[in-house]
Amino acid sequence: MNQVNLKSINSFRSISLITVIAVYFLILVGGIVRSTGSGMGCPDWPKCFGSLIPPTSVDQLPNDYQDIYLAKRVEKNEKFVAQLEQLGFRTKAEKIKNDKSILIEEEFNPVKTWIEYLNRLVGAVIGILVLITVYSSLPLWKEDKVITIIAVFNLLLVLFQAWIGSIVVSTNLLPWMITLHMVLALLIVCLLLYTYYRSYRLAIRTKFATEKPNRLFNILIVGFVLMLIQIVLGTQVREEIDKVAFEFGYLLRSEWIDKLGFPFLIHRSYSLVLLGIHLLFIYKVFKFSMRKTMLYNWSLILILIIGLEIATGIGMAYFAIPAFLQPLHLLFGSLIIGIQFVLLLQLNDQKKIQIEKAVHENY
Repeated sequence: MNQVNLKSINSFRSISLITVIAVYFLILVGGIVRSTGSGMGCPDWPKCFGSLIPPTSVDQLPNDYQDIYLAKRVEKNEKFVAQLEQLGFRTKAEKIKNDKSILIEEEFNPVKTWIEYLNRLVGAVIGILVLITVYSSLPLWKEDKVITIIAVFNLLLVLFQAWIGSIVVSTNLLPWMITLHMVLALLIVCLLLYTYYRSYRLAIRTKFATEKPNRLFNILIVGFVLMLIQIVLGTQVREEIDKVAFEFGYLLRSEWIDKLGFPFLIHRSYSLVLLGIHLLFIYKVFKFSMRKTMLYNWSLILILIIGLEIATGIGMAYFAIPAFLQPLHLLFGSLIIGIQFVLLLQLNDQKKIQIEKAVHENY
């Protein structure tokens, strides 16, 4: 490989890695938005109170600002409902039509407004980074067309994610829309990690790391699927917390846990199953893998993050859901998905090495 191609690969790897870090930072900021109840800090989208820079005082808004922005949201929701009906999602469309909570317009709160505004600024930066990622993938077309194709697809997905974000605002934080928003963010992360990993393989040859890649892959794919389910369950628990917090006027946090329903009990107990699966995985890694390899090191990081995820979950359950733990819990859960995905890519390559080794030995 010539120096020009290697320079292009390294450039792409750098920008894609920065973009991954930025997306994870956005997930953290999004968790802060939810934990502080700032999701409707800006009642419109993409601007905030009709401005590129939001107001700092209610005196800067018209007296009937709540009616103005409610009317705009209702108009947008009517279009969204019509789109759902055209796509055949009539039940969802009817639920949105009949959901009176969507018509609640919050009063202006400068702190919440600026928290949500900063969340949007970070999102805009990520959009630019994803665009730069596409541009930096173009020189790799001859080396690996898949990298460029996925980079372009990811850009389209980011634009779709931005549209979903606008619907989240217009529907006044409709729960299932928030869940979809989160799942799409994880998909974007995985696609970025996939293109980064493919570019890494263009520059650095994969080396032997484990004797039992198939066994490790099978265990981890189970853990990956279970973790996705856990995250969906976590979003349902988060929705219950939002409802309880609203009922208590965001006061008496120590009473919130007792008011949570069945999803919380499942989510809490389910974490033990996840821990067991990953302890089995790390045991097999210790038993069958070489030390100081990427596979070995990332496996150690995975079990560490899982421990932190469980610790933050325990902290929320027993210490009245501290606001600072909520975004950390969300971030650690998202990091687990990313690390699992990278490990699965590594193990898939190890499976190929094992096949090549077997073929070579037969000859």
